[in-house]
Amino acid sequence: MDSSSSTIQNQELYLANSKFESYDELLKSLRDFYYAKGYGVSIKDSSKDKYVTLQCDRGGSYRDRMCIGDKRKKNSGSRLINCSFQIVGKKGNDGFWVLKAKNLTHNYEPSTDISGHPSFRRLSPNDVQSVKNMTLSGIPPRQILSSLRQQNPNIPAVSRTIYNLKAKIRKQNLGNRSMVSALFEEFEKEGFIYDILHNSVGHITHLFIAHPLSVKLSKAFSNIFVMDCTYKTNKYNMPLLDIIGVSCFSTSFYSGEREDEDSYIWALSVFKKTLENHEPSVIMSDRELALMNAINMVFPNTTNLLCIWHIEKNVLAYCKKHFAHGEEFDLFMFNWNNVAYSTTITIFEQNWAKFELFYQTKKVAIEYIKNTWLPWKEKFVSAWTKKYLHFGNRSSSRAEGAHAKLKKYLQVSTGGFQDVTEKICLAIKHEFNEIKVQLASEKIQVLRTMTPCTGHFMATMGLPCVHKLKHLQGMTNPLDLIHPHWKIDTLRLNLEDDSHNDDTKEFDELINELSSRYKM
Repeated sequence: MDSSSSTIQNQELYLANSKFESYDELLKSLRDFYYAKGYGVSIKDSSKDKYVTLQCDRGGSYRDRMCIGDKRKKNSGSRLINCSFQIVGKKGNDGFWVLKAKNLTHNYEPSTDISGHPSFRRLSPNDVQSVKNMTLSGIPPRQILSSLRQQNPNIPAVSRTIYNLKAKIRKQNLGNRSMVSALFEEFEKEGFIYDILHNSVGHITHLFIAHPLSVKLSKAFSNIFVMDCTYKTNKYNMPLLDIIGVSCFSTSFYSGEREDEDSYIWALSVFKKTLENHEPSVIMSDRELALMNAINMVFPNTTNLLCIWHIEKNVLAYCKKHFAHGEEFDLFMFNWNNVAYSTTITIFEQNWAKFELFYQTKKVAIEYIKNTWLPWKEKFVSAWTKKYLHFGNRSSSRAEGAHAKLKKYLQVSTGGFQDVTEKICLAIKHEFNEIKVQLASEKIQVLRTMTPCTGHFMATMGLPCVHKLKHLQGMTNPLDLIHPHWKIDTLRLNLEDDSHNDDTKEFDELINELSSRYKM
């Protein structure tokens, strides 16, 4: 008897004596049996609780699904060589699965290292569930693989295994739905506020989304928002307008999500509807003229201040090349900051006159500041901004921080709408929980040092300064000295529309408890 006949006879004996209680048990046993012989096995087709057809994982032939043909830039091969090996598994009337051979021959020699076969790199059901859980938590594929290897150093998976599994999970979640349809169904299910615009051929050009937790926080802390655009967040090259709110603990939260004036007007109009009657006092932005015009149109009663941090970055980038020595330029920036932080209009005029005279030989730098930034001095110089209730926010750097944090969640810039939305939700829930913890742990701090009173603190922060508190020492402090932004008992995060959300229930209970203590 030759070796091939002996091998087939051995297989027939295995098939005849095999009986399995479940589909998964059948697959594991069959794959283990053939892996030991140097062959991989994959599923050709199946019907749940009825049958499964298994084939050699080198069965079939290469198909040019993308119609690339000879246009391919690099040479590539295929592991598929039309191997005719096939076995059928069927579930009997007694509930047990049995195997039957269709063709037990292979048209190639067995592999000496089975790890080259993709079917060998499949994950166990427990590992698949772990991948699903870690994917939902926003963990990138390579870290997922590292975590699996810590649990099982001999796991045969590679990075491509995780990527393929994630794609399969995504496809299963979609079912027969398009990605956009699935996205909108998720919006409805989770209680999102959203709006869209289409172009003439039906493609989505604008998408506004606001997580229900963000809507609650936006209404609770509606006095100031920071707005800024970020790029490379999705494969459609659509900019993301981040609207960042500021809580009473000066922490940030995401309030909502093209960069032309009409697009800004549309986005801000939807945002305004989201806020209902909670119109902001101040919106902080950089000198994006289209955005500034849109803010003026949609929120005519809101003060638009410019980010002093962005202004300093722009002045530094433009003017540094006109100075030969770093020390000289450092002094230039120091003097410019004296101008920008002038506390009165008179002091501003004096500081600017000195600055312009001192740097009269640097005409290009002076003209740049005079033409680009001085026309907007009322929006960033302290002499004017101290009149507005901005709660200490004079820059949009918290938006930059929010961008950076969001992009850590996004991981790549080629995600679809659904991927981006899921990652934004993770970021929002994280920020919401941070605010919850601060609400539970915030302690009152007592100011111990005093400087002459300028009235600046009360005007911009909406809180009595230390001088006022000292003046009222021994008397009852009237609550109207404290702006509602800081009052815990004004945070009415009602939950009638979100009874399914445990996080918001906890938050509301915490608010009510702190409110009772506050009133006492």
